[in-house]
Amino acid sequence: MEQLMGPRLYSYCNCRNHVSLHGDVISKAFQKWKSISILQYDRYLLTGLHTVADVYCANCREVLGWKYE
Repeated sequence: MEQLMGPRLYSYCNCRNHVSLHGDVISKAFQKWKSISILQYDRYLLTGLHTVADVYCANCREVLGWKYE
């Protein structure tokens, strides 16, 4: 069925740039607790303190979210 319809893609709603395949997203229900905003920064999540970095759209450079470092 995937070959007929193509893979499930995520695209950014503002510019429609394709940013990820559905299968590449590790956690689809993770929530942050509180954050400290710097480029690469530490963020307190439900599982403790983690170092993360912002993820940008390659087309329009808007912040899409963050990833673990």
